[in-house]
Amino acid sequence: MAGASRRSLLTVLATAAVGGPYLGAAGLMPAAAAADRYPSNTALYADPNLVEGTDYARRCRRHGTVDDDLVQNVPFPQTAVIAPHGGGIEVGTSELCLAIAGYHPATLAVTPANGRVYDYWMFEGLRASNNGELHVTSIHCDDPYARSLCAGAWHGLALHGCTTSQVDLPDGTEMVLVGGLDNTLKSYLLQEYAAAGVPAIDAVDHDSLNGNDPRNIVNRTLLGTGAQLEMTTPMRLAMFGTNTGAQRKNTTLAAFWTFVAATRAAIARHEAR
Repeated sequence: MAGASRRSLLTVLATAAVGGPYLGAAGLMPAAAAADRYPSNTALYADPNLVEGTDYARRCRRHGTVDDDLVQNVPFPQTAVIAPHGGGIEVGTSELCLAIAGYHPATLAVTPANGRVYDYWMFEGLRASNNGELHVTSIHCDDPYARSLCAGAWHGLALHGCTTSQVDLPDGTEMVLVGGLDNTLKSYLLQEYAAAGVPAIDAVDHDSLNGNDPRNIVNRTLLGTGAQLEMTTPMRLAMFGTNTGAQRKNTTLAAFWTFVAATRAAIARHEAR
């Protein structure tokens, strides 16, 4: 990827910070989704009844760059990996976000060793119950770290969870729906999942889960596109030996690492283009 000038980098990031493609013509956030208690992350963070570190957490890692070369500028980051509904909201997505970004969810060691690592961000529900109340629909996500991370990367990948009933599948069906506006990455993901034996379908026919809204946080990248993965509950449960907030990271199963490896292979192919 060719380097970009400092001026163009600052212009792009400044534009994203003050507006971003998710804003309407009047510069206002859209109305809250019917099922959401909070119309935005900002509104959630402002609720005095919620305590960060008790009710919810935010985790992110942005890798440092050095741009002191008079000839060649540091290129933009390639891919950002995000989980907007991690922890107890859509279980398993936090652990998958870390592993796909290149970090073991239990130790945060680079995994595989000397492997490629990616910037990541996640919002997590930490409650023992009722974490669904902390769900903020992706088109309403205005967390400053998430916005900055996605706005500064060429590509984005988001991890989500869904129920089988949301996609009219029989109970117990393991499936990942691949959506988003990045058709090339979608194609690579579907190919890699097929090769790895991971059940996957294109989310194009599922309006509520296809991730094709430009306001979706994963599509607010430099290119205005990203990929979204919606995994059914049975698929995510099959990835862990013990499905608790404390133990998921310590009990990842073969299905977890097969999914992670296939996803990372798709990202690598996409970045090599």
